[in-house]
Amino acid sequence: MALPLALALLIPAVFGLGATSADGARPIKIVALGDSLTAGYLLPADAAFPAALETALRRAGFRVSIVNAGVSGDTAEDGLARLDWSVPDDADGVILELGANDMLRGLDPARTRQTLDAILARLAARHIKVMIAGMRASPSLGADYGRAFDAIYPALAAKYQAPLYPFFLQGVAGNKSLELADGLHPNRAGVATIVAQILPLAERFVRSVASR
Repeated sequence: MALPLALALLIPAVFGLGATSADGARPIKIVALGDSLTAGYLLPADAAFPAALETALRRAGFRVSIVNAGVSGDTAEDGLARLDWSVPDDADGVILELGANDMLRGLDPARTRQTLDAILARLAARHIKVMIAGMRASPSLGADYGRAFDAIYPALAAKYQAPLYPFFLQGVAGNKSLELADGLHPNRAGVATIVAQILPLAERFVRSVASR
């Protein structure tokens, strides 16, 4: 049954309230701070995670802009070093995706946790909300390393009361049809899989940012 014109016009406006900045003048600005998984290694710009997530959120009715602040090869310490210029003052929120390169290099999980903690503390001091995209250790690094590394993200999410997507590569890691030839990075279909799975949490995150 067709909706009356007035109601049809009202519905998008109502849903758009959840995706507009507090002043209503511009879209919510989210910075995706990460490594090559965020940057979109070997992918066209429109297929990288930030662009694909922005497209999905906009299709869902959210007025949002997601800035790609991913740098291939970055460790957590690299992200901390560039934090202040990667996340400008007009950012409303951050999606934090760092730590994969720490794990691949076998860095001490305690060091990675300390650095990610410093990033979260600095963003909290700036009153910028964060959604954490977690990572899990490769089994090849051993059970002890895996337990220590995998515990980083839930612990920090609890400490800062930040929404957590536990494993950024969930459903993609180990699936050759969703990975590039290197077996580490998602291809276009892999990014689409990540976006589809993370979207419900991202929607809640954007609503929480917009409600401030």
